[in-house]
Amino acid sequence: MRLIFLFLIIISNPIFGQTFSGKVIESKSKVPIEFVNIGIIGKNIGTTSDMKGNYKIVIDSLFDNDTLLFSCIGYLPHKMKVEDFKKLTNRDVQLKKKTYELDEIVINPKKFKQQILGIKSKSKRMQAGFKDNKLGYELGLLLKVKKSAFLEKVDISIAVCTYDSIFYRLNVYRVRDKMKFENVLQKPIYISLPKEKVKELISINLKPYNIVVEGDFLITLEHVKDLGEGNLFFSVGLSKKTYYRKTSQGIWEKVPIGIGISVTAQVEK
Repeated sequence: MRLIFLFLIIISNPIFGQTFSGKVIESKSKVPIEFVNIGIIGKNIGTTSDMKGNYKIVIDSLFDNDTLLFSCIGYLPHKMKVEDFKKLTNRDVQLKKKTYELDEIVINPKKFKQQILGIKSKSKRMQAGFKDNKLGYELGLLLKVKKSAFLEKVDISIAVCTYDSIFYRLNVYRVRDKMKFENVLQKPIYISLPKEKVKELISINLKPYNIVVEGDFLITLEHVKDLGEGNLFFSVGLSKKTYYRKTSQGIWEKVPIGIGISVTAQVEK
């Protein structure tokens, strides 16, 4: 008998507010930016832009004094007070590309050892994951590293997939503070597969992205594209907790079971 945990699909009470729409574009080229995170900081009110940069968000007057944030990997974030955003006649938002400075390279003799971090369970007896096609859902594992680690590969254990195809963004965050995280990626990583290629184990090669973390890190999957009817569940284990948030820019929460994500990494001894 399967036990399915629906902890990540809790639907908030319906929000009765006004719908606002616009487009997110790059400030110089005016090219639309896809899958931008749009939401009220610290509230479960948010969405993502579509592949053409278009977005729609419903905001109640209760949030007029809060801050609306537009953010995307590779771009500088854009913030504004909700009340000011509502007053705009044109709600197209321009994001500036982010310039990354190379850190000074210091060569020290260090020893590394390959380790597998996370949950390797492939059991389908317990499942948890995305039940609803809601933009901004995000979930993952906090993985413990004492020093530095170079991420080589991520494996995702799939229990059930009823979507015709899947499309998710993989995120890697450094820990800023308790339940506060900062994305370390310089370019987005997308997982796009037709249903026939969604096997029990999905592996993504991370070596081309040169991801180095210093200390504990959070690795997540984010629901950024409208997939239509369906759901996606993962195998779970009891040795870790799953961290999740229901919308873009929303608050992080956690539950005492972990979804089946494991990372192969070269970890500093």
